[in-house]
Amino acid sequence: MKIGVIGSGNIGGNLGKHWAKAGHEVLFSSRHPEELSNLIRETEGNAKAVSVEKAFEANADVYLLAVPFKAIDQLAELYAGEYGNRVIIDATNPYPERDGKMAQDVRDGNENASEYTAMKFGTAKTAKAFNTIKAEHLKNRAWRDQDRIAIPYAAQDEDSKQVTRQLIEDIGFDAVYVGDLSKTKIMDPDQKIYGKSVNRAELEAML
Repeated sequence: MKIGVIGSGNIGGNLGKHWAKAGHEVLFSSRHPEELSNLIRETEGNAKAVSVEKAFEANADVYLLAVPFKAIDQLAELYAGEYGNRVIIDATNPYPERDGKMAQDVRDGNENASEYTAMKFGTAKTAKAFNTIKAEHLKNRAWRDQDRIAIPYAAQDEDSKQVTRQLIEDIGFDAVYVGDLSKTKIMDPDQKIYGKSVNRAELEAML
């Protein structure tokens, strides 16, 4: 698959490296792609650094959102013509101390964070994953045959469900389906499974 990584920090950078190693084509993106040269050098496989605009224009199969939550509105508006019918994996989290009032409004509102993203990226197929795992565990505990971390995920439709499951399992994690996007409140910051690095049986018991 061709994967556009929107936001190449700790989560996006490590996921992109894992996916490239697994044989996927990865487009790391940044507002300053020239600053990603070290990341590209560390990546085994097919990867390059591009602007956010070029990533969305690249007709990728999947886009990973690994940006601050406050960037969602602008990204959705700027690139609305480019992501239609694509799978978007939302790895964002609303942190009011970083993202301001819009994040607090989402946390206080009737819809959860993944539903907000799906509403904004209305023509895409949205899934939620990789927002609950600590960055160091994402980096260091992939590719395991035993003692695998379980990654909870949710999805809007069957296509986004299957693609997200594959991309979790391709890099040595266990995929645990939470349900559709309405069920993802439990994955949000300060909620029951946020920040928990546990195995499949432990995660399923928590659900």
